[in-house]
Amino acid sequence: MTEDLYSIKENSRLAGIAAKKLRSSEVAMVLGKTIHLYNITKEKFVENERWLKHELCHIRQFRQYGYWGFIARYLWESVRSGYYNNRFEVAARAAETS
Repeated sequence: MTEDLYSIKENSRLAGIAAKKLRSSEVAMVLGKTIHLYNITKEKFVENERWLKHELCHIRQFRQYGYWGFIARYLWESVRSGYYNNRFEVAARAAETS
């Protein structure tokens, strides 16, 4: 996926909120076609090929289901199965090594 099909936002307040919720020092999260980063630079994030592939998978999921369609499905999966077993997270983890 070429970089013109997504953007990266450093120091994202939304990613900062997610970091607190996940109790993580660094966070990347996707909304639509934007990867929101907290406590990591764009350069360091892009160097981490597995993490980049994970987040690019979420961008493809947003494209597949639409913005609100994906969010609704993601939230339902998280409630039903938990964050780790959420099928969208399972798919993104699998994408890390493909």
